[in-house]
Amino acid sequence: MKRSEINAILRRAEEFIASRGFALPRFANFAPEKWRTLGGEWDEVRDNMLGWDVTDYGHGRFSEIGLTLFTIRNGSLTNPRYTKKYAEKLLISEEGQVCPMHFHFSKSEDIINRGGGNLIMQLWLAQPDGQKSDESFTVSFDGERRVIAPGEIVTLVPGDSVTLEPYVYHAFWAEKSAAGQGRVLIGEVSSVNDDNTDNRFFEPQGRFPEIDEDEPPLYLLCNEYAKQ
Repeated sequence: MKRSEINAILRRAEEFIASRGFALPRFANFAPEKWRTLGGEWDEVRDNMLGWDVTDYGHGRFSEIGLTLFTIRNGSLTNPRYTKKYAEKLLISEEGQVCPMHFHFSKSEDIINRGGGNLIMQLWLAQPDGQKSDESFTVSFDGERRVIAPGEIVTLVPGDSVTLEPYVYHAFWAEKSAAGQGRVLIGEVSSVNDDNTDNRFFEPQGRFPEIDEDEPPLYLLCNEYAKQ
């Protein structure tokens, strides 16, 4: 991805998040130059990869396969310095943009439609070898237990949520609207998140983009703090 494209995505994300009445933590707006001046008191942000995350999953087609995220809080699976057992993210799914099919080995998560359009999700139970199971399984939607058929497509309208346990494959996208305003602000409340080791994509994907530095970064992405 070009840095100019990422910068434009971040500006648009800020506007959309603000329009939904959600305020981000103050480090969301720290410029790269400011990060160079900050000491160890900000290590929790750096070490646990808090902040902005823009990905095209290595496909180079962000408008079709991609996601914009902001990790608000997170613990660590490996560093005893960080004792939080939970994480929280915001995600933005655009119309026509798919977050590809994946599950998590250890993370349990609630995916919440925080507003905008409808969020469409396809679900499968994973077998131990990573293949999709042909068995039905039970999933909780805001506390209501439902039996889901393999590959079933479900709709989360604003305010709805679903609980996804480990080894539940899920892909999701914003439902297209006639007015072209179907983008969705998504909340994620989960156990500790580790994007380096805990994602299993059904088809091989990248996780963080290769960046063409055609202009200076507006903000650092969550995997870029160590480069400063």
